[in-house]
Amino acid sequence: MSDGSTWMPEAIAWRPIVEADFALLSDWLTRPHVHRYWNHDFTPEGVSRDFGPGTRGEEAGEDLLVSVDGVPEALVQRSRIEDYAEDFSELGAIVDVPAGAVTIDYFVADPAHTGRGLGTAVIRAIVADTWSSYPDCPAIIVPVVAGNTASWRALERAGFRRVGEGDMEPENPIDPPLHVISRIVRPEARA
Repeated sequence: MSDGSTWMPEAIAWRPIVEADFALLSDWLTRPHVHRYWNHDFTPEGVSRDFGPGTRGEEAGEDLLVSVDGVPEALVQRSRIEDYAEDFSELGAIVDVPAGAVTIDYFVADPAHTGRGLGTAVIRAIVADTWSSYPDCPAIIVPVVAGNTASWRALERAGFRRVGEGDMEPENPIDPPLHVISRIVRPEARA
């Protein structure tokens, strides 16, 4: 798969992160292409602090370990926007955020697997699942720091449309606040 061709995975599956995954997450978060936009503390203590509440059901959102063809390859976070008041307020100042709307965040762990369509395939799979797992979700809205071109282009390839741009607090303080906001609506709502 190092020939630069598009990766067409046969099976994409996910499950909630468990404490046994923390060492893997720590490793992934140290990788430069991940750490650049996921500016998390990757120490064992930091990973436990950031991801532990989700494993114990103390967090409204989901932390999902994504496997591709049986191999752990990515992380996806998924949550209702309204469950996080600060995010809801910040995003709602830029675009309309309907009740029940969901957001996602994601990364592909192996740099050798980026830029070949895997992120787009994972996003498409999570979007399809979101319509059934969140039956009252009218739309998925995703803010991406404007400089992370690969991320917002993956969203576009997965069917999202840009609906706005505006300033939001960046994950990494080295980034300017400008974010690109993309949305995909529930298929029945498009008809």
